[in-house]
Amino acid sequence: MQKIFLQFILIIATTIQLGYAQLKTDVVIIGGGASGTMAAIQASRLGVNVVVLEETVWLGGMLTAAGVSAIDGNHRLPSGLWAEFRQKLYDYYGGPKAVETGWVSNTLFEPSVGNNILQEMVKREKNIQVLFETTWSKADKTSTGWIVTAKDKKGKEVSVEGKVLIDATELGDVMASLNVPYYLGMDSKSLNNEPFALVEGNDIVQDLTYVITLKDFGKGVDKTIKKPKNYSKEEFAGCCDVSDPATLLKDNNDCFKMLTYGRLPNNKFMINWPKKGNDIYLNIVEKTPAERVKLLEEAKQMTLRFVYYIQAELGFKHLGIDFSEYPTKDGFPMIPYHRESRRLQAKSLFSLQHIMTPFETPESYYRTGVVVGDYTIDHHHYKYGNAPEIDFVKIRVPSYNVPMGALIPKDYEGLIVAEKSIGVSNIVNGATRLQPVVLGIGQASGVVAALAVQKGINPSKVAIRDVQSTLLDHKAYIMPYIDVPSTDPQFKILHKIGATGILRGIGIPYKWANQTWFYPEREISGYELMLGLRTYYPELLNNWTASGEPLNVRDLQEIFSAIGKQITLNEVQDIFGQTGISGLVNEETRLDRRKVAVLLDHHLKVFEKKVDFKGNLILANN
Repeated sequence: MQKIFLQFILIIATTIQLGYAQLKTDVVIIGGGASGTMAAIQASRLGVNVVVLEETVWLGGMLTAAGVSAIDGNHRLPSGLWAEFRQKLYDYYGGPKAVETGWVSNTLFEPSVGNNILQEMVKREKNIQVLFETTWSKADKTSTGWIVTAKDKKGKEVSVEGKVLIDATELGDVMASLNVPYYLGMDSKSLNNEPFALVEGNDIVQDLTYVITLKDFGKGVDKTIKKPKNYSKEEFAGCCDVSDPATLLKDNNDCFKMLTYGRLPNNKFMINWPKKGNDIYLNIVEKTPAERVKLLEEAKQMTLRFVYYIQAELGFKHLGIDFSEYPTKDGFPMIPYHRESRRLQAKSLFSLQHIMTPFETPESYYRTGVVVGDYTIDHHHYKYGNAPEIDFVKIRVPSYNVPMGALIPKDYEGLIVAEKSIGVSNIVNGATRLQPVVLGIGQASGVVAALAVQKGINPSKVAIRDVQSTLLDHKAYIMPYIDVPSTDPQFKILHKIGATGILRGIGIPYKWANQTWFYPEREISGYELMLGLRTYYPELLNNWTASGEPLNVRDLQEIFSAIGKQITLNEVQDIFGQTGISGLVNEETRLDRRKVAVLLDHHLKVFEKKVDFKGNLILANN
């Protein structure tokens, strides 16, 4: 025993002497960005240990370290951890109106404040360890999981051993290093048969932006920077065009409004302007880290030229770079804003038709949703020059949910892919890249990882219904229902029944915040209910006894009896009482969609019937 103890002490001493740290955990997350941070928080709350490797000193990625602190979308879909983060912003600034400072978003904040909030959220979790200023070099698969090798800021090597690995990098670098297949650039129609896709694909990605934060130092103060090299005012001529292609508003030239696009609290401005602004085309996705750093200097110079134009040509000399916002010498954020990265070849390839007509595609991906989004298809190709013409904004879509299979590699085990690198088409990436969706991707990734660890299985083997149920327990949406918020007394039930497809929502393309309505209080006919049940109970296929009249309790009893699931009047009353629905019922009592959903969930337990990654019912479990 003494000999073993001495050997252990010798190993520890040698490790310290060599500057080599070895850590052991359950889940390893590479990237502490928007999705990586949420994945860590969610996995920790489910009781598993997490180590996060983050190259910067901040958490939040594009939300904070890239300076894109104006949230796009999901204002009325406050799902899970996104809602929690937003509430903390409200608490800090003094309510929703205090963060409605710019017209691009309902929620704007200072990047440093966002980072502080995320840091505090992580510190409250006892199961998370974040290794800041740590750069990973390789991920090796083992018989029991993973070993990730990295170096800290002092050059000391760190080894982290875990059971599940999450790639939460900005560009999908981990999956690429593992030779996991992926897509890059604009897709050809042959890949997914999208109606707007190109005949021939290419490797063109969206423009990126090196954001910068300006501050209003007051009238009469001159904060004009030194004229940048290669400056030409013609480069930015027309930047004050604030016309809105989504609402067909044209010929609106307003330079001050252009600046207030991303106005932040405390007289600050997010400079992230696409039209004749500081977007730039740099396809650095497959470049080496050293090549990326060199090329990104071009993006910084583009932004500096735009800042000079704002100050010298537009006359806003009192708007100067806020050097106190980020822990950098040049006043820039730590990373650029990448709108597009590699896209995983996943179990589910989420394409445009799955958003436009979710109930009419061969794949029923809506049944497998783990993330919701409502932003329109938004692509930035202003600076490429001659990118193939696709009028992305005119692709009108409702709100949507992202299938769990988009996070899981098609033929590779032990890995979950997050951030913007999930299995979506190039066109759909224009919607799923937005901040609330990426936060949701992280939360869903954390659930999948935690359940995989707890069950001792690969992420691909975790039951979709288990993931969805866990997300609902944590107030995360699995269906994009604008009228079924987490405060609804039957929130979980209505989302579960929506995910079965028996009762379907109505999707509506609407400006920049698309919608899907469940209409819980709307009446339902017996025929509508029977149509929904036929997938689950094929014996109803030849049953034509249901009427188009509003459904009452007697009608429902007849339908349930036809599938051998009799229900008495007392049972109906008891179920309503258990779920908080008041009032006495009789055979003539009409049933709305809420009440029918409650009865489907409690009496038929339809959500418990398992589905595969395509949304098909696994019939062996019926």
